Amino acid sequence: MRFDILTLFPGMFEGPFGESMLRRGADRGHISIHVHNIRDYAQGRHHVTDDTPYGGGAGMVMKPDPIFACAEAVLALAREAGDDAADADRAIVLMSPQGRLFDQTAAEELARRRHLVLICGHYEGVDERVREHLATDQLSVGDYVLTGGELPAMVVVDAVARLVPGVLGAAESLDEESVSSGLLEYPHYTRPPDFRGWGVPDVLLSGNHAVIARWRREQALRRTLARRPDLLARAELSATDLRLLERIRETDSGDKGRQEQSE
Repeated sequence: MRFDILTLFPGMFEGPFGESMLRRGADRGHISIHVHNIRDYAQGRHHVTDDTPYGGGAGMVMKPDPIFACAEAVLALAREAGDDAADADRAIVLMSPQGRLFDQTAAEELARRRHLVLICGHYEGVDERVREHLATDQLSVGDYVLTGGELPAMVVVDAVARLVPGVLGAAESLDEESVSSGLLEYPHYTRPPDFRGWGVPDVLLSGNHAVIARWRREQALRRTLARRPDLLARAELSATDLRLLERIRETDSGDKGRQEQSE
């Protein structure tokens, strides 16, 4: 899978993409990541990429012509490299607080593409013609304001790249981790079995894999109910899960009542 990132600050990407899983995925040929400086495609000796907004107002707006020129050059480079993809296999994404919320479902959707182009906005925003005539999608990583689209673009690349076959290595871990399964993940423990007097649950040392699996599922349900109950509304829950949830609610309600009586 090919990633192309259009930005005014290419130096921001040097560290994250040269480490850990993303570097290994690139070294093995499963992904390729290319960062392009929008300023290189701006006209004039000063390579100006922003201007004041028509109609007045605070801040500066990124000009459309350098962004379009950069994107068109990127598509040409992809064709030359043999990474060209049909429109259905390519997404040109504008990172914007006005975009749809980026979540695991969106990551899985994008991971099915062959080519992902990410446009990093900055300043007050980008000229609306970029949204209307270039971007095929818009994504936001949350309801808060950042200085630009660079950090969100890193999040998108990381979340999508790890879903590309061969990048992560252990495919089975994708099925168990938080949110992918619709629930938060169960607690993890490793050696030593006793650390500063804090032990490991006996069930994990039992060697009984069926009992361990039931315990992990119950813990995942318990954590999700306590920390992210909104996830339960769209999680795929079995009849056993529903019975476990009812038991957890009854237990927690009883514990709370006993605590209130003792106070």
